[in-house]
Amino acid sequence: MYWFRNAIIYQLTKQIDFENIEKQLKECEFTPCGSADVSHFGWSAPLVTSENLAHQANGKILLVAKREEKILPVEVVNRELNKRITALEEKEQRKLKKVERSSLKDDVIATLLPQAFSRIKTTALYIDTLKQLIFVDAASSKTAEDALALLRKSLGSLLVVPLAFNCAPCEVMTRWVTDTAPDWLILRKEVEIREKEDLGVIHCKQKDIEDEEIIDLVQNGLISKLALEWENNLKFILVEDGTLKRLKFDDNITEQNDDIVKEDVTARFDVDFVLMASVLGKTVDSLIKEFGGIRDRL
Repeated sequence: MYWFRNAIIYQLTKQIDFENIEKQLKECEFTPCGSADVSHFGWSAPLVTSENLAHQANGKILLVAKREEKILPVEVVNRELNKRITALEEKEQRKLKKVERSSLKDDVIATLLPQAFSRIKTTALYIDTLKQLIFVDAASSKTAEDALALLRKSLGSLLVVPLAFNCAPCEVMTRWVTDTAPDWLILRKEVEIREKEDLGVIHCKQKDIEDEEIIDLVQNGLISKLALEWENNLKFILVEDGTLKRLKFDDNITEQNDDIVKEDVTARFDVDFVLMASVLGKTVDSLIKEFGGIRDRL
């Protein structure tokens, strides 16, 4: 199961009918690189026992974008290229032109590609069709945007914006530290403080948030990252842009469905996905409430 490690959240600004999503995804299904291909990017089946590219349950749709890239180290290409340039210049007793060097480099890459190692990366995301939100398991916005671009290509249209709130998360998180945090949240021992007037960023680890030194630092800045815990459910880092990093679901959650026999892969995958999406969704719902609701987009 794809237990998310991060969550970058987007809001659909125009409702989409996902009834034919399986057929639409097939147009961009992942295929392995051929001998002459540098990279391939497409949809892969989330569940190993199924060929479906979309796993659907409880109004949620789980997708997995898969990328294969051939790895050709620059030094390997340059070494082979220099050998060919030297040999050809000695043979013809002249310096090669820039366009000739470029052509030789293309030949070198074409020769080396079939022998190159492949690097495989996957990006999971799920669509909450009821709340019109998309959760992307990505550590960077670039990775998330690449997956959304593939989804947009598959669907023909996808109007989304990063989830935004009526109250700035940095100001709310700062109040949690200097005043009172919500009853459902536990403040953990990690915080990043952005000093006022962009003087710098202070990162504190393994130090009680209630410590006077931390409080003094916060008085002269705003909290940009804060380690939090929803007791017996989820630990995470909340970033001021509303993204959740370093998600760690409690053993109480990940082992909740251990009574299902290991051989029933499909049933276990299904209930684990529903459970993960439920815990993550409830966490985000609570954060939205703390941040004054979702900001209206004009």
